[in-house]
Amino acid sequence: MVYCSKCGKKNEDDAEFCAKCGASLTGVKVSEKEWDKRCDEECHGGGRGGAIFWGIIIILVGLWIIFEFVLKNIAETVPALKWVETFPFFWIFALVIGVFVIAWGIRIVSKR
Repeated sequence: MVYCSKCGKKNEDDAEFCAKCGASLTGVKVSEKEWDKRCDEECHGGGRGGAIFWGIIIILVGLWIIFEFVLKNIAETVPALKWVETFPFFWIFALVIGVFVIAWGIRIVSKR
């Protein structure tokens, strides 16, 4: 399969024109592997770092939802979970994001 370099539509290997936008595919053809790499770099901020960043954000949001809406409701009936009501979750959220941003910045600077 070949991707159109103009719109990204997947086309058959023997296609001369893109099925979506009509652009010529006879020039430089972009393979599926090259297109995936290009998409990762553009979509995730330069490769694995962006994907890891968004993965951490999703995990932290999930933990926040568990603390706010599940554990705090259970803590009303289970005395052993009273600590959940006063747990400062947002400072942990900020700390993890801050450490990741600093590490990401150091990685970018060290590549130059």
